[in-house]
Amino acid sequence: MTPPSEADIRATIRRALLRLLNPSEPGESSSSPVQRVIVDVDMIRQTPHGATVDTPPGALITPLARDLALERGINLARTIASPATGGSAERSVALGADHGGYQLKEQLKTTIAELNWEIVDCGTHSGDSVDYPDYAYAVARLVADGRVKWGIIVDGAGIGSCMVANKVPGVRAAMCYDLASAANSREHNHANVLTLGAGLVGPALARQIVKSWLVTPFGLGRHARRVAMIMDVERRYLKS
Repeated sequence: MTPPSEADIRATIRRALLRLLNPSEPGESSSSPVQRVIVDVDMIRQTPHGATVDTPPGALITPLARDLALERGINLARTIASPATGGSAERSVALGADHGGYQLKEQLKTTIAELNWEIVDCGTHSGDSVDYPDYAYAVARLVADGRVKWGIIVDGAGIGSCMVANKVPGVRAAMCYDLASAANSREHNHANVLTLGAGLVGPALARQIVKSWLVTPFGLGRHARRVAMIMDVERRYLKS
């Protein structure tokens, strides 16, 4: 008996995944299941370097596909609406702060809007005392879920919010304090969350940092390989 080829094995696995992920809706016959897209390694291999793959709601992206997409600089964009604006998640930034960062958060809205990004304001909405982990988590979760492209969090020093955000799987948060650290975090580390310390940087510098962070592209190449290594460390703990 001829052993199955790699293509046959992949096809069998794909059919099994589709049967598992596409159950019939209530009242539907099994002959007309709700179709769910699977983004696998083969799809990523056929996608040009640096391109964007639109993934609709409910799409399954395999771990190997995510790794290869990162190596090839391919953006896996979820075509879902921003929770606050109804716009594209690919053009949305989640913005959050505690009471120490509230005023700076409000000032940064103009800078973000000027760069044609939609803002999802996660609070806080006043200077009353609150706990920064709540707001850092809210921003980080929106980024991790793909409901926004980037996240920006402001607290007194930027350190605590950075720690919280990095506890959320899929988040790479960077606390930046000047233009060099902002550009480096994006180009070298593919940071998807920026944290700022309102007590460390003034409004003018903060606006420059945000602008630099939002416009600096990921450098790819050797940086993509190293970011993949960062995410591999995360996966080791998720599997345990």
